[in-house]
Amino acid sequence: MAVTPLDLARRAAEFMRERGLENARLEAELLLAHALGVRRLDLYLQFERPLTDAEVERFRELVRRRLRREPLQYILGEVQFRELELHVDPRVLIPRPETEVLVGEVLEWAASRGEALTAVDIGTGSGAIALSLLREGPFERVVATDRSTDALAVAAENAARTGLADRLELRHGSLWEAVGPGERFDVVVSNPPYVPESDRPTLAPEVSEWEPEEALFAPDDGLAILEALVDGAPDHLLPSGLLALEIGEDQGGRVLASIERRSAYTDARIVRDLAGRERIVLAAVATIAQKEDADHA
Repeated sequence: MAVTPLDLARRAAEFMRERGLENARLEAELLLAHALGVRRLDLYLQFERPLTDAEVERFRELVRRRLRREPLQYILGEVQFRELELHVDPRVLIPRPETEVLVGEVLEWAASRGEALTAVDIGTGSGAIALSLLREGPFERVVATDRSTDALAVAAENAARTGLADRLELRHGSLWEAVGPGERFDVVVSNPPYVPESDRPTLAPEVSEWEPEEALFAPDDGLAILEALVDGAPDHLLPSGLLALEIGEDQGGRVLASIERRSAYTDARIVRDLAGRERIVLAAVATIAQKEDADHA
């Protein structure tokens, strides 16, 4: 008797669920649709379609990869991020909903600032932040940097597939290395590595075993790169420009204190993510008058 799509997906989902995978039915259907080169909806529209042995084996290999805890997004080769469908693979971090909140905060700030804004995205990875700002906001140009040439290759691919390559400038370098000494932007934004090495054992294997560790972990309890961004951003922000950082859920107080110790900033605040965790730190660069007031306070 021929195997049909929904029957195969159901059996695979049961197998995956028994081995501890959440959302097993959804993942099984997405993997099967990928193996067949169709939409997930087509599995239901073609529910009586008999599958060939080659199609079944292709699907089983995808399931085996998922059972090895390879992230679903890497297997499918893509992820939805706000309005964009982006390519992802083990060269880059998988964009997460928390980072969508970061982008939303920058866009909300930018909406009241007029047109033709510029931004620099430090540690761009897949390009998710930079490309979303170009797609949704009043940004005429975004510079996106990364210390990984592999990550920049993925970002370039995503820029091409989204039709935004003409307004995105990709640069190779760690932290501020790729930014000129006198170069200033309306926004400095980053989702930097901020996970303490001590947290490695607590991470899901999909994260600790598959995602690039240089994009995850940072020294000094995860704060080293965040501190470097706080220190350097005033030299690269226009007056009243915005610094926007994604942080770990228990790092908000320390990052905010670091910002508030410097007269370079004003209006610093923390934004929570969709789960209610402290996730974003925002601060405006102070004007000369505000700096003088802070210095004399």
